Amino acid sequence: MALADELDPLGSLHDWVAFDLRRYRLAHGMSQADVGRILNVRRSAVHNYESGLRPLDIEHARKLDSAWDTCGHFERLVTHANQQHDSGWFLQFLRYERRAKIIRAYEALVVPGLLQTPDYARAFLIAGGVPDVDAAVKMRMERQHVLDRDPPPRLSVLLDEGILSRPVGGKAVMRAQLAYLLEAGERPNVSIRVVPIDVGEHLGLDGSFEVIETESDTVAYLEAQGGGRLDRGAKGVERMMVNYDRIGDQALPVKLSRRLMETAMEAMT
Repeated sequence: MALADELDPLGSLHDWVAFDLRRYRLAHGMSQADVGRILNVRRSAVHNYESGLRPLDIEHARKLDSAWDTCGHFERLVTHANQQHDSGWFLQFLRYERRAKIIRAYEALVVPGLLQTPDYARAFLIAGGVPDVDAAVKMRMERQHVLDRDPPPRLSVLLDEGILSRPVGGKAVMRAQLAYLLEAGERPNVSIRVVPIDVGEHLGLDGSFEVIETESDTVAYLEAQGGGRLDRGAKGVERMMVNYDRIGDQALPVKLSRRLMETAMEAMT
């Protein structure tokens, strides 16, 4: 399916911008290269705008309004998209995740979705009151196929130590989850390190987050109660990259992290 066909203009303001950009371009009989000349960018940048892979910035919105005489239509859309919480954040997040080259994840409370077992995911989703648990578990497992891609993305995970001792789904489920983490950590493209409890206060106490790098862009995902938020601004992404590195400075090396996971697994009996 083409990326443009995955857009949800009714559920996401950023998708509405991307949808209208393509619609107006076609209405004017223009190619992506033609629009690129208006904006002084490459055709690939216009493709990313129309696919929702990259948000249209306000200056480019103004140039489109001027070229197409749209009376500020794109400027208004982009302004609102940048200011409001976007309910379509998860759809956008999945687009980046599927095309990731590098995924850096810090998790404060639970095993990250890309490394969850079905039983662990089910227990977590039930606790969260998800209405269709079977569908949600299926989607979460399908997301994990990105790690089997050729070439696969690099997944670097920092886990708070408390995650290892929290028996989500019961001890048997958690034991199997810890065993799966140890197995996943043997993949050449996966690194799992633990932030020990005795570190005390650290930047990760503000909450879980991810930084995803694709061929064309880098975004940060910040977890929040009942949802999340994507930050595609350069300053926001840089801040989360620095936070990840600083938390990583306090994490244990891979081998010591594996020992902690093995000890936690033995305790789940």
